[in-house]
Formats: sequence, structure tokens, C-alpha cells
Amino acid sequence: MLCALPIGSADATQAGDAGRPAGQPLYVSDYGNNRVVTLPAGGGGQTTVPFDGLVRPTGMAWDTAGDLYVSDTGNNRVVKRAPSGGEQSTVATVDLSRPLGLAVDAAGGLYIADSFNDRVVKVSAGGGQTTVPTTGLLHPWGLALKADGVLYISDFVNDRIVRVSADGSSQTTVPTVGLSQPTGLALNAKGDLYISDSGNNRVVKVAADSGAQSTVPIAGLSDPLGLALDSRGGLYVADAFNNRVVRVRETGGGQVTLPSTGLNTPTGLAFPPTSTRPGWN
Repeated sequence: MLCALPIGSADATQAGDAGRPAGQPLYVSDYGNNRVVTLPAGGGGQTTVPFDGLVRPTGMAWDTAGDLYVSDTGNNRVVKRAPSGGEQSTVATVDLSRPLGLAVDAAGGLYIADSFNDRVVKVSAGGGQTTVPTTGLLHPWGLALKADGVLYISDFVNDRIVRVSADGSSQTTVPTVGLSQPTGLALNAKGDLYISDSGNNRVVKVAADSGAQSTVPIAGLSDPLGLALDSRGGLYVADAFNNRVVRVRETGGGQVTLPSTGLNTPTGLAFPPTSTRPGWN
């Protein structure tokens, strides 16, 4: 599990030969440095988001209002910061143990992969925690939500991805081949599912229309974790043990390493809502 990962050299990677296309900044949970940083569109000007007291941050997610949620894994909590740059708050939860992946639904409900409790919990927008009905999870990691409320969970120890219906009435296993310790998940607009297959040092794609599995052509990954997609067909990968974030086109090719300074085991990735620009940038 990531909480036991070694922390690598913070300067073990160099910037790539191209910046990211213009757009929203990319947020990165910098696990080994106990911080969240932004990598601005086009490169340059990396900043640290003003969170207090983070210990081994991992998963991140945004709600439609532009609030940023971060799994403060080492403190067994999830924290939130408003786009205005206001006070940090702690999400009211009960008995979390090493929370990892996060997702937010259209109604503002927050889903948390409560990894050491082998469950996923939901905190409604108005408060109140419930457990998502699942069977047999062992250290769930990544979460991804479809617009219709279907939830995908990377079941780390069981080497599989499970899908839970929007009403929680059914759980199925996504047909995949050869996964080993899956971590980050991302869905594109078509419903194609991207999976960080961390034990195999690769990212795979499961097509929404056919279910066909393919490997995304990315060179030199070492323990890929968080994933994110931009609006221009760019796929971003937190390449943890290489202390870098890489970008490729969804259609393949064009790999670059994003310019960054001092990342140490980057873990989670997230873009803010396109309609919101946080006040701390």
C-alpha cells in the first residue's frame, strides 16, 4: 500500500520538452512533501496550495462550486478548501482509516475510498455518512463516477475494477486482463475507463463501446498512480517513483513530462471545474 511506499529523491526528474496546452492548472498531491501543488497551464509558476497540516496527501476531487477536497491520508481525514481561499475545514466523517481516492457527484455527495476499512463511504452534501453497498473489497484505491451515478472502484489487493450501480443495488466486475494493483481511475466523455495498472507499470484503457482493453503507449512509467483528463484529449499520469507527471494524447503519442520542481512521489491529480478559478492561484 502507498502508506508504506519509500520516498524517492525529490529532484529525480527533469521537465519535458513542451508545456501543457492552455487551460486550467493541474493540481498534484505531492505525497512525499506533504503538500498540494499546482502546475499552471503552459508551464512555469508552480505554486503550493495553502493547506495546513497535511500528512501524505493522496486523492483529490472538486465539487461544482469549486471546493477542493483532499484525502489527508496520514491524518485519516478529508479536508476541504473553498475557491475563494477561505478557511480550510475537515469533512465530518466517522472512523476513516487511510482514505485514498475521492469522487464527487452532481448533488455534491463525496465518495471516499476508505482503504484500510475495505469500504467506500459517501458523505452527502448536507452531511451524514453512509457506506456504499459493496462485497469483498480489499484496500479500495481509485474512484471514478459516471454522470449517471455509476461508481467505479479500483480494488487494489484483488487486482480488479468493480462497478456499482447508481442505486447501489448491484456490483459487477469490469472485464479486464492481467491487472496488478490497480490504483487511479479516470473516465472520458465517451465513458472509456482509464486504469493505472501500478503493478505492471502501465496505464490501460477499457473502451466503453466494446469493452476492449488496450495499453496506453507511455514510456518508462514506475508505479503510476493518479490519473486526470483535460478537455483537449490529454491524459495525465502521476508517475510516482519517477517523481514526475507525464501527459500523452488519449489517441496515443506525444508524451511529455510536465515542468515541475521538487515533486516527491506525486500521487493524486485533478483539474478544477472549467467555470471556476480558485482564488489562491
